[in-house]
Amino acid sequence: MFVLRVHSVDSEQPISIEDEESGFSYAPSRRSQRPDKLIPSLKLTERKGLIHLYRNSSHSSLPNPSSRSTTLFVVAVPNYLSSLDFIRFCDSQIAHVSQILFIRNDAMEDRYSVLITLSDQSAADGFHRDLNGRKYAPSEAEVCHILYVLTVEHTEFDEIAASSPVGFTELPTCPICLERLDPDTSGILSTLCDHSFQCSCTSKWTYLSCQVCRLCQQQDDILSCSICGKTDNVWACLVCGFLGCGRYKEGHSIRHWKETHHCYSLDLRTQQIWDYVGDNYVHRLNHSKIDGKSVEMNTRCLSHDGDCGLCECSEDTGISGAIFNSKVDSIVTEYNDLLASQLRAQRQYYESLIVEARSKQESSITEAVEQTVVNKMQELQNEIEKCEEEKTVITEVNRKLIKEQDTWRKKAKEIEEREAALLGSKVETIADLEEQIRDIRVFVEAQKTLKNMSSDSDGIREGTVLPVPINEEPVRSRQKKSNRRK
Repeated sequence: MFVLRVHSVDSEQPISIEDEESGFSYAPSRRSQRPDKLIPSLKLTERKGLIHLYRNSSHSSLPNPSSRSTTLFVVAVPNYLSSLDFIRFCDSQIAHVSQILFIRNDAMEDRYSVLITLSDQSAADGFHRDLNGRKYAPSEAEVCHILYVLTVEHTEFDEIAASSPVGFTELPTCPICLERLDPDTSGILSTLCDHSFQCSCTSKWTYLSCQVCRLCQQQDDILSCSICGKTDNVWACLVCGFLGCGRYKEGHSIRHWKETHHCYSLDLRTQQIWDYVGDNYVHRLNHSKIDGKSVEMNTRCLSHDGDCGLCECSEDTGISGAIFNSKVDSIVTEYNDLLASQLRAQRQYYESLIVEARSKQESSITEAVEQTVVNKMQELQNEIEKCEEEKTVITEVNRKLIKEQDTWRKKAKEIEEREAALLGSKVETIADLEEQIRDIRVFVEAQKTLKNMSSDSDGIREGTVLPVPINEEPVRSRQKKSNRRK
């Protein structure tokens, strides 16, 4: 089941094939007659636009009664075929065609696409059966690929055309890239060659347009990821040609799928195609064991009642037993090789992860030890600086205390000297006062004596004055006391 979206800003324009010429020879009965004269109701139009092809993700793309329609899409027609040449190529079925729309893209100068509308389903089945897989010219390599299209949408907005409908995935429009896919994915049953490197038909189809096929032809060039520049395990998107590294590197290819929903990527080393949605390989495996080329598969019966006689699909036209066995052996061999290569890749990947984990662990341990040492040294340095600051403060305080101590010593000495001087003056004053008191006592005693003796004045007159002895003991005791104080 296919859906077609065309991003175009132009409208359909009728075309005339009166002046077109061709160098190819077709059926002589209709060679000189124009198709529009043979079929007056045939409508020929042309439109410029960019094609987006989508496939139903949940169903096979091979023709079956539920996926068929009266609209057919010719994926690619080589540009050396004019419109008249293509119509003559469809000469055997042109009588059942009601409309032909030629879709051209200026960015693809080597090919164009065709959208064909037929009158009924049986005519569409006959057109598909007779012309699908047929060469456009016997001497050329290009093959006609026809797909059933359920709906065709034309839009002026690129965002709408490039967004996948719900349940659909986008496919490449390059015929070579479609042929690389598995038949159940692309809807193309058989190919005439395996499109290996330097293939003549590949170089013809993709000389100007398909970036993926050009990359496959450039085997001598070293291709790298468009984001990180890694050259190992590079994958190319089949839809837009984006180059990204695999999931075992930086994973830019799978990121591209998540951002754009382009799910098919080509491994440029092995030419195998991976489907990110189905998470499996979808490249062709039906290669012949003898020459390595693709083997034609038996087509499915397109009749509703299953009568193979109606669609010319009989056992006589199937694959012979020898080719079938060769194909099965080739499939088994390729799957075994693929499994072995994947196991090797997985082993190498996990070994690299182990080595990387060990190196990260060692580096983390080294960094942790270094960080611990640095932190410890920083702490010690901070403590040393703190102690130095405390030492400086204490030294300054000690210096101030010593200075104050000297000052207080001087003050104490001065105070002691003043006290000693004051004590000496007090002792002298006391001695003077005691002497004065003694003199006063002597005087008072003398007065008392004289007073007592006043009555006996005659005796005094005749008396003799004698000296009175002085009591020096108190003075001496006071001097001793003063000396002890000193």
